[in-house]
Amino acid sequence: MKQSSDKPMPGWLPFVIGFALVVQFAALGGWQISRGLEKRAEQELFSDDAGFTAWDAGMGVRPYQRLRVSGRFDTEHQFLLDNIILNSRYGYYVVTPLILGADNGVLLMNRGWIEKATGGVAPVLPAIDAAALTVRGRAGSLPRAGYKMGAAISPGSAWPKLAVYPTIAEISAELGQNVLPFVLLLEPDDEHGFVRYWVPEEMGPGRHFAYALQWFVMGAVLAALLVWHWRRRRAGRGIAHD
Repeated sequence: MKQSSDKPMPGWLPFVIGFALVVQFAALGGWQISRGLEKRAEQELFSDDAGFTAWDAGMGVRPYQRLRVSGRFDTEHQFLLDNIILNSRYGYYVVTPLILGADNGVLLMNRGWIEKATGGVAPVLPAIDAAALTVRGRAGSLPRAGYKMGAAISPGSAWPKLAVYPTIAEISAELGQNVLPFVLLLEPDDEHGFVRYWVPEEMGPGRHFAYALQWFVMGAVLAALLVWHWRRRRAGRGIAHD
């Protein structure tokens, strides 16, 4: 009769796995705290009511800083950022390049949100004056996705171009121009925009801290179970030896 070759699990293996999970839970809790502190700092920067600073080439720009920038809109090369949801409705962010003077490159202007038409037909953007002007807004970034598939910017020569979570580098390559590493979120009272409601990410620091507490509690409970199981095994061995 053939004997089974299966060996019993080593007694130390559950402790190794459990210890690895405790370390992982602690790391996840620490990461959530770090993200919560970052979100808190972002909210403090966003609530800063300091006046608008005139942008100058080479100056350092902090997140959500209020800026005043002069240039002219590149009305021939605009982008419609797809998959933007506002109040449970699908639409686009309208991103228009602002050409800066003195060969300072291009600044991307997020002019706000417009609703997607029935059937997904790309909207016709109203004409805007391409003369030199001064606009105000906050330093921000392009919307980001955790995961995306396919090309970020639709191929072809038609403008405005549809895009799904493009990066500044991808837009820069499409324009063939140097693009500044931040986006200006146009002030809500500026006449050159659409629907604008700029806020930091919806998931605030409190939720991150709550998630961190959950991870730490799970790690503590698992650590307590491992200690209890280890002591129980030692006690069982002691009885067996007696």
